[in-house]
Amino acid sequence: MAGLFFAFDVSVMPALRRSDDRTLVQVMQRVNVAIVNGLFMTAFLGSLLLTALALVLHLASGAGSAAPPLIAALVAYALQLGVTGRINIPLNNALDAAGPVERIADPAAVRQAFEARWVPANRWRTLLCTIALGCLAWALVLSGRL
Repeated sequence: MAGLFFAFDVSVMPALRRSDDRTLVQVMQRVNVAIVNGLFMTAFLGSLLLTALALVLHLASGAGSAAPPLIAALVAYALQLGVTGRINIPLNNALDAAGPVERIADPAAVRQAFEARWVPANRWRTLLCTIALGCLAWALVLSGRL
């Protein structure tokens, strides 16, 4: 997930920033539909579930050395879910509710309302997922598996 969000930060959104208002709105409307698929949802929700499972299994084994970074990874990923649920998804829904791009009376206003909040929120998601990934790597080191 860190990689996906990072790709948006460094390539997709900078490219769209250079596009006209209708193009940004239309592309993001299409991305928001296309991204909700089985592979994405497996990675998006599976990251949380597998991190929680790793923590439970680690604690059940009696070895507690990797518990702190596993907990930190779980918290960081949960925070990312909070950002996504409170900011990115509602903005995606508002973009969809604006309707077909050719019928939007003021695409600049729709773009501004979306882009001004979505881009910084995505940077937070990237940071939080990168922290989670680093913590998971740290847990592997502490457990002697890396």
